[in-house]
Amino acid sequence: MSEQVAINESEAARVKEHLRVYLMVFVALGVLTIVTVAISYLQLPTALAITVAMVVATVKASLVAGYFMHLLTEEKVIIWLLLLCVAFLVFLFVLPLGTETGNGPIWPG
Repeated sequence: MSEQVAINESEAARVKEHLRVYLMVFVALGVLTIVTVAISYLQLPTALAITVAMVVATVKASLVAGYFMHLLTEEKVIIWLLLLCVAFLVFLFVLPLGTETGNGPIWPG
């Protein structure tokens, strides 16, 4: 009987620790959302505004994927596939910046 109580206490401690981590991530996501809204009120150049917004969005997406989707504890193959997707995503984020920097369109028409 005492062994069962010890298991339940250790399980309860583990659940409390996970709950604390999830609440911290939730608070971080809320703070980053407030930062995103605050940045939108600044009069930043378009390219800088897009860059800052993408950095904040990337941090938020990383928190969600890592903690709520449990990707931090996945196998190495999943991590490498995720990094490949992130590299492609960064490429797609950077691609439109060439049209907003005053250098003219990427594809002249």
